[in-house]
Amino acid sequence: MRLYPKDELYREMSFISYYFHWSEDEVLSLDHVSRRRWCSEISEINKSLNPSKKKKEKSILDMKPDRRI
Repeated sequence: MRLYPKDELYREMSFISYYFHWSEDEVLSLDHVSRRRWCSEISEINKSLNPSKKKKEKSILDMKPDRRI
């Protein structure tokens, strides 16, 4: 059995919590696929509301973890 990386889990949780104002328990109750889907949906909403012609907008799913923590 392979565990989901803790840094990735925290990144997804904070992203969803920030935009939807959901509690930690609410976000943790989502399965992996649902969390990833919500992150993707939020990212798409952000892209459509804040289009950038200079650079490609990033999705949280494209971001790499910061190992300095």
